[in-house]
Amino acid sequence: MSGDAEETDAVFSYVSPAQRVPKDHPLRIVREITDAALRRLSRDFEGLYSKVGRPSVPPERLLRALLLQYFYGVRSERLLMEQLDYNLLFRWFVGLGMDDQVWDATTFT
Repeated sequence: MSGDAEETDAVFSYVSPAQRVPKDHPLRIVREITDAALRRLSRDFEGLYSKVGRPSVPPERLLRALLLQYFYGVRSERLLMEQLDYNLLFRWFVGLGMDDQVWDATTFT
């Protein structure tokens, strides 16, 4: 019997990007290392930002995204944002949830 090929949009998703990344994926180790390093730097980052104005993209997310760009040879920030939009591995590594919107590629300039 053939399965149903029609798409169905779920109202709720009970799967996080982390659940979709295999436990032995090499980026899990890289994520642990970067998380530890970025935790040490987060206080320094906070001092660089104004208390007023529009909220920025957390620098930790920007740095993780740039690591992915380097590791996977993504040629431009625009293509990187495209990958972040639909690639669950990239979303997990950067720290984006399933419903989080990616930022504009010009954020890097």
